[in-house]
Amino acid sequence: MASADYSPTNSTDFSLGVSASPTASEVAAPSHVAATKPAAQDLPSDAAPANGSFGPQTLTAAKILILDDESANVRVLKRYLEGSGYTNIQTSTDSTNAMEWIEQQRADLLLLDVMMPDVSGIDILGEMRKHSRLRFVPVLVITANTDSETKQTCLSLGATDFLAKPVDPNDLLPRVRNTLVTRAFQNQMARYTQQLERRVKERTAELEVSRREVVECLARAAEYRDTETGNHVVRVGRFAGIIAKGMGFSEEEVSNIELAAQLHDVGKIAIADAILHKPGRLDPDEMDFMKRHAAIGNSIIRAHSSADADTLRKHVMAGGQLLAAQASPLLRLAATIALSHHERWDGTGYPLGLKGDDIPLEARITSVADVYDALSSVRPYKKAMPREKCFAILEEGRGTQFDSRVLDAFFAASPEIIQIQLDLVDLT
Repeated sequence: MASADYSPTNSTDFSLGVSASPTASEVAAPSHVAATKPAAQDLPSDAAPANGSFGPQTLTAAKILILDDESANVRVLKRYLEGSGYTNIQTSTDSTNAMEWIEQQRADLLLLDVMMPDVSGIDILGEMRKHSRLRFVPVLVITANTDSETKQTCLSLGATDFLAKPVDPNDLLPRVRNTLVTRAFQNQMARYTQQLERRVKERTAELEVSRREVVECLARAAEYRDTETGNHVVRVGRFAGIIAKGMGFSEEEVSNIELAAQLHDVGKIAIADAILHKPGRLDPDEMDFMKRHAAIGNSIIRAHSSADADTLRKHVMAGGQLLAAQASPLLRLAATIALSHHERWDGTGYPLGLKGDDIPLEARITSVADVYDALSSVRPYKKAMPREKCFAILEEGRGTQFDSRVLDAFFAASPEIIQIQLDLVDLT
């Protein structure tokens, strides 16, 4: 006997094919039964059967339940089905425990009498349609009642089809077969939908990985351009992630900030060597030129205009692919940080002179991380400062250069900050 296991991820594995119907006597009809006809049930994307609808077994291996309080009716229905080759039939005459029984059986089809003592078929059908795992099980309602109100009630509850008592096997068997075939196709489409969703998720993950690789490549390019900064961009990213975590950002947001912050100085790619590697302090003109790296960094990362995009796409296909990636939230965040990480809380920063909360929070976080690493690292024009002095300088900038909340998160995480310094120390 084949086993049928239907749930939002389970069902019988059967293919199409059914034997011809045999001749048999009609079922005796009790006087207290009702009628109905099918309402199509759309199978949602999260209700995909697992084993497959068109497997090596035949359609007749589907699990069919018969629930009728009249044992004579049950025997006749079962005989009709068995005579047509169906091998997996379970029966019950107890409507009081019907829901528990149906749930345990996990059937592909239920033949349901309407008028039963204690619990009616209508009540059972209504409960099934509320059940997360049973609401899509096809139900053929068997009834001797031609009352249109009963029929309408069953239809509104999602009955799949109706069979009149006494049951004619030439009516029963095609309806059973057609219902199972429809269910098989629904199962197949649900599984196909699941497969598509899985492939979309996998592809989305691959694209996200590729975009992160682009960010890392750009960060390395900026780092190699400014050879004196060593692991500076990596440390700044890690510091920014630690601060963001302390400020309550989600795990995904922390990850994005950590990576995007590594591009904060990507604009230095466009700065002349004579300025970038000058061993002493920069003169005012050189400093003005150096300040341009923030706007340049934003220009490198941000999405281009439609006209610029079209021009570049015509030039090279690779350029078009990179432009498509610039719609990434990660790259938009990186562009924001590159542009704004030199803004100051009091409005005296550059390049836009933003003030207070107008400065994007991610840029304020990166600003603290960047300044701390610059102070505590060796540069062509200075030695690394002791940690206590670095902390003191940051504290002096509270409310003027830096957001106090960001500083609080930084100092609260100082043990982690120090550990990152030790792990990513520049070796000279």
